[in-house]
Amino acid sequence: MLEDKLNEREFELVNIVGARLATSQRDLSRHLELSLGMTNMLLRRLVTKGYIRIRQLNKRKVEYMLTPKGFAEKMRKSVKYTLKTINSIGIIRSSLKEVLSSLYEKGERRFVILGESDLAILVESVLKEEINVAAANISRIAQPSTGTVDGILLICKENYQAKNGKSINLIEELAKAYFSQKEKNRG
Repeated sequence: MLEDKLNEREFELVNIVGARLATSQRDLSRHLELSLGMTNMLLRRLVTKGYIRIRQLNKRKVEYMLTPKGFAEKMRKSVKYTLKTINSIGIIRSSLKEVLSSLYEKGERRFVILGESDLAILVESVLKEEINVAAANISRIAQPSTGTVDGILLICKENYQAKNGKSINLIEELAKAYFSQKEKNRG
C-alpha cells in the first residue's frame, strides 16, 4: 500500500487544486514547474491516496477537486506550518533580545535600524518592548547613509557591509546564534 503522507510536491499540488489556480493538467504542470508526465503521475498518486477526485466534465475536459481527506490534510499542514513559523519567530526574537541587550548593557543608547524587512520591524519591537529603549532613540532608514549615523547601525538588510562607524549585521548574528544552538543540541 502507498504511504499515506504527502511529500512537498504532492502538498503543493493539493494547494493548487484546493485554490482552483489551474483548470487543466497543463496549467497544473506550469504552476508546479514539472513535466506533464510527472504532474499526471502526482495526480494519479493523490487520487489513489484519496486526496483528490477527478470529475469528467466532457470527453476532453476534467475537473480536479479536493476530497474531504485532501481538504483536512491541507488544513492540518497549514496549521502545522503556521505553528512552526510562530515558534521560529519566538526563537529569533529571543536571539535578538540577547544581542540587543548586550549592546544596551555596553552603553549603546541610540539605535539606527537599516532595512525595511520583517526583521527590521521585529528588531524595533524587541528594542521597545523587551529592552525598553525609548522610541526617540530608535530610528529606521531604508537605505544606507553616506555619512556616519548617530548611534549603532543595526543591519537588517542582506548583502550590506557597513563601511564606517559602529554597526552590527543582525542577519549574520542570528545565523551564528542558530548554528551555535545546533552545535549545543548535537553535543
